[in-house]
Amino acid sequence: MYDYGLSTLEQYSLTVLSTVRTRGALLCRTEEGLFILKEFKGTEKKLRKQQELLETLAEAGCRVDAYFANKEGNLVSRDKDGIPYTLQHWYEGRECDTRSEEDILRSVCTLAQMHTFMKLPLVEDYMEPSLEDIYQRHNQELRKIRKFIRKKGASCSFEKMYLATVEAYLEKGDRALALLKESEYPLLRQKAMEEGCVCHGEYNQHNVLMVRKKTAVTSFEHWGFDIQMADLYRFMRKILEKYNWDVRLGMEMLHTYHKIKEISPGEWQNLRIRFLYPEKYWKLANYYYSHNKAWISEKNTQKLRNLTGQKTAWENFESKCFGNYPF
Repeated sequence: MYDYGLSTLEQYSLTVLSTVRTRGALLCRTEEGLFILKEFKGTEKKLRKQQELLETLAEAGCRVDAYFANKEGNLVSRDKDGIPYTLQHWYEGRECDTRSEEDILRSVCTLAQMHTFMKLPLVEDYMEPSLEDIYQRHNQELRKIRKFIRKKGASCSFEKMYLATVEAYLEKGDRALALLKESEYPLLRQKAMEEGCVCHGEYNQHNVLMVRKKTAVTSFEHWGFDIQMADLYRFMRKILEKYNWDVRLGMEMLHTYHKIKEISPGEWQNLRIRFLYPEKYWKLANYYYSHNKAWISEKNTQKLRNLTGQKTAWENFESKCFGNYPF
């Protein structure tokens, strides 16, 4: 019978009081505190660097899900079937509520505080790809999907909507790429590499826990070396899509971050370009192209409909929010 890694707990110097399954993991209440046991799917080499990052943050006073070594000093333990598991510190709290502006700004504040300490000696294997290469590839993919639909003929709502909107979004994509090439991006990227700046990689509301008046951050598995504005952009975009690109909220988020960790003019320009790029549009198009086209998800079609409905607000956000530096 599958024990969800329960047997591996014997390999740790802990006194387990109770366990409960949660989201594909095992939450363990022990005399030494709260821990979470998860099946491990990464590489141990990167895990060791991740632990180094988490220990740095913990020493700086940040609440993070650092790993707990087993009795042999290893971060990975295997059950009787050879399945690898990791044990991490966990927190009694709730996820960031995207309906709460207080939670949103607390999350931005926490990100800025963490970014101050998120630095490691550069490991080239864990460098994020160049944004210029990403935008170029995405623009090519948007054109390829347009050609594909034109050739076969648009037969569903998604395909018809895509052909009706793709030119305007491609224009935005091409403009963002052109501005990126003319910007300080290469210098920012080089500086980030020299300083060993690290990004969380998946900083969103699900990975930010409100622990009374404190905040904890989890799920650093997607970390990498990059310009840290990538984290801020990802979090802001996820939130602002839910708020129809509210300029006031966007500026509050930027101001909150800037008060703790100053956003330089070059970083400000980089953020503006990121918000100009039609990333969500590309994601929906890519999902369509990489999945079964005999049956197009109505959910995906509705997402495209909602996205195009927000187009004017999205365009206004970039010009109004980033019109002046810093605010």
